[in-house]
Amino acid sequence: MVNGADRRLFWATSSSLVVLDLITKFIAEATLARRVPLPIIGDWVQLRLVYNEGAAFGLHLGEHSRWIFFGLAVLALIVLGSMVRATRPGDRFRLLALALVCGGATGNLIDRIRSAQGVVDFVDIGVGAWRWPTFNAADSAITIGAIALAFSLWLEGREQQRAKEARTATT
Repeated sequence: MVNGADRRLFWATSSSLVVLDLITKFIAEATLARRVPLPIIGDWVQLRLVYNEGAAFGLHLGEHSRWIFFGLAVLALIVLGSMVRATRPGDRFRLLALALVCGGATGNLIDRIRSAQGVVDFVDIGVGAWRWPTFNAADSAITIGAIALAFSLWLEGREQQRAKEARTATT
């Protein structure tokens, strides 16, 4: 179980990300509805308002996508919450990774609740017709957090394997 300082780090990171995500989405909706696209770095980075009813990369499951992905997000947050509780005290790297994923998932979950249009995406990267799917701050946090979490779990697996080998060598 994580200690008080670890819990504060998790909640501060996660809640700050949710606030940042909501603010950027409100600004995007207020400014980009009238202006599409808004070039930031030529054609490479643009701001473009898009509503995503589906999941990552535009995955769509029909007319009930909003509620299916809502349920999956709630389930994911429950699983992530159990991972937070199971994190060893002092493992701040894992807690930060979990905070990024939880904060991002919560930000997108709020969008699913507040609007039938879907999740607000607005960062568009690419060259010409070759574009990455439009995303937002929550999506970025989920991606970075998931990569960091996978790395953390991989390191833990290596550590456990070494401990097992050490125990086997001493017997």
